[in-house]
Amino acid sequence: MKIKAIQIRKGNVLDYQGDLYRVAEMEHVTPGKGQALVQVTMKRLRDGVKIDNRFRPDEAVEKAALFTRNYQYLYQDGDDYIFMDQETYEQIHLSIDLLGDDAYYLLPSTVVQLLMYENSPVGVELPGVVELKVVETDPNLKGATVSSSYKPAKLETGLTIQIPPFIEAGEVIRVDTSSGRYLERAK
Repeated sequence: MKIKAIQIRKGNVLDYQGDLYRVAEMEHVTPGKGQALVQVTMKRLRDGVKIDNRFRPDEAVEKAALFTRNYQYLYQDGDDYIFMDQETYEQIHLSIDLLGDDAYYLLPSTVVQLLMYENSPVGVELPGVVELKVVETDPNLKGATVSSSYKPAKLETGLTIQIPPFIEAGEVIRVDTSSGRYLERAK
């Protein structure tokens, strides 16, 4: 399926020069002089090689034709993550190389959409928001408010993000999986 370069989003899988690439970063650049462009950092799925490319915003690019299936994340075994098909109960192993940073948002029993290309998994589509427990952070500061500066926190999956100073270790927070940002305390 052809899309315009301006429609590329992080996580898209593109068919580019005969290979499949997952978009790691996308930025719309408007220089002071000259034409606007779309700067894209992509990772080749078969071997993990990263490339940077620039497209004109109206340039056509090929988005890979993927289909999805519901899988439940079960557990991690070394560098492999084990998922179970929700319909057939068949288990599939995905490597950390294939998952990349998406692995930081996986907790056992999380249901994800496995992205398939010609019956081979090429990645996962995470839920938009996940709830993760803060395992390590600086102590609460007296009088800290939402508008104060943020502090680093390590979450139960190993992900480190910036959180407001009033959040303490042991609390469960909601995290946006597309940006990796703190949203709010979990209810």
